[in-house]
Amino acid sequence: MTRIVHISDLHFGRERPELLEPLRLAILQAKPDLVAVSGDLTQRARNRQFRAAVAFLDGLDRDWICVPGNHDMPLDVVWHRMLWPFRRYKRHVSGNLAPVWQAPGVCLQGFNTADPWQWQAGKVRRWQLWRACSAFREHTGLNIVLAHHPFEEPEHSDKAAMKRAGPALRALNDAGANLILSGHLHKWQAAPFVTPEIGQSMLQVHVGTGLSNRLRGEENDFAVLDVSENRLAITRMVARMSGFEAELPLKFAYADGSWSAL
Repeated sequence: MTRIVHISDLHFGRERPELLEPLRLAILQAKPDLVAVSGDLTQRARNRQFRAAVAFLDGLDRDWICVPGNHDMPLDVVWHRMLWPFRRYKRHVSGNLAPVWQAPGVCLQGFNTADPWQWQAGKVRRWQLWRACSAFREHTGLNIVLAHHPFEEPEHSDKAAMKRAGPALRALNDAGANLILSGHLHKWQAAPFVTPEIGQSMLQVHVGTGLSNRLRGEENDFAVLDVSENRLAITRMVARMSGFEAELPLKFAYADGSWSAL
């Protein structure tokens, strides 16, 4: 079995300090093989915010990977955003903006969907899509996409849709992608896609914010994903008075190109 902890939107610079230790302990207790972070490590892409975020992640003493979010590019220094949007991210986090991680039966492809020319909306970069699709076609286990922006906006969302999301979603589906992990919305969702041609063939997991005080009507949370052959269990971990507590897991089985709830 492979265990992945999925966290997002930590927003250091606007974090809740009282949740730092509970979140760290909850992740340590989960004993994941990987911590996958779907962007927005910082609130305003300040050097000190990146340093705080990386110190937190390194303090977990687990393997972790991250993709940038729209908040991880400078907002208030326009020439930095236009000319060197990911300079600080590369300096503090990683020079690889679209990391890849593999384990027995699992292939995870990161996407950098942050767009310097937009404040909130993202975009799919064609070479990253080509790379992911090529890898997924050659892999027979669970194929996972990690991105900040969702590839499908839920009905309640007031966010602009990601550029080229529809064609990219269809291409990923044709290549054998099974699961997309994202954030950005500060909302929880773990369900199949509603796009008709995708349907039950792919699952999407949006986690909310792990630490930010901007909650948008929901609690701070993260997800624990347990992958075993053709089975997947998704457990939402929600911030409570006593720390992060587990809700009942959602369980799915994959067969004949389709997910079904157990």
